Amino acid sequence: MIAVDTNILVHAHRAESPKHRPALAALTELAVGAERWAIPVFCLGEFLRLVTHPKLFSPPHSPDEAATAVERLLDSPSLIVLSPGDRYPELLLAAMRSAEVKGNLVFDAQIVALCREAGGCELLTEDRDFARFGDFPHRHLGA
Repeated sequence: MIAVDTNILVHAHRAESPKHRPALAALTELAVGAERWAIPVFCLGEFLRLVTHPKLFSPPHSPDEAATAVERLLDSPSLIVLSPGDRYPELLLAAMRSAEVKGNLVFDAQIVALCREAGGCELLTEDRDFARFGDFPHRHLGA
């Protein structure tokens, strides 16, 4: 199963992004396809935070536009929203320790833990920091 990182969601929803077209194509293919795909729950909140941020985008999405974008994603019948389960704390701490992450990179460890708990999702991301998590399966647009 493919899980989608926040940066792919942002690229797909912001037309001015240089990666807009490939991100939108990848997201559309997943959303309309029959194969199960996932979004980590933390990525939904981060997406909303980023696309409505006036210092990041001019103009930013309004709260309604951002919420509507998330609702469209959630309408995909093949989508699973990955949420923490019983093993999440253990997996988070293990990911954090194994990659020796701190600060902002702890957010990436959260994504790794969710994907591992879900049975080893491959993450579609443009974030190169996921390489620090050793055998964590991830790929980039066009890869």
